[in-house]
Amino acid sequence: MSEPDVRQRPDDSTWSPLEYGAHVRDVFRVFDGRLALMLNEDAPTFENWDQDATAVDDDYAAQDPRAVARELTVAAESVARAFESVDDSQLGRTGLRSDGSGFTVETLALYFVHDPIHHLHDVTR
Repeated sequence: MSEPDVRQRPDDSTWSPLEYGAHVRDVFRVFDGRLALMLNEDAPTFENWDQDATAVDDDYAAQDPRAVARELTVAAESVARAFESVDDSQLGRTGLRSDGSGFTVETLALYFVHDPIHHLHDVTR
């Protein structure tokens, strides 16, 4: 039996599993960086991250699936350790997205958890 083509898009408006993997890897990296800013600076403002532009600029569809899998694992382990190391006294620390949306460490964590779950649903439907 042959392996499924992870580059195959199910339709024109849905990313392939490879593209979702690369996106989630980058989400993990972005949240890892934002959490570090929130823990180390007072009320930082995050740089804008245009995830759609990143997908095009970094050509998610052409990336090596094995490299994406390895990088996704490393990024997941890093962001998990970062959130695991947060002390209860740090949960109220704040940060702002470039659009003005405010987060605490706690609400950033909740927002973060939503993303990979949402995309897991996207690739398993």
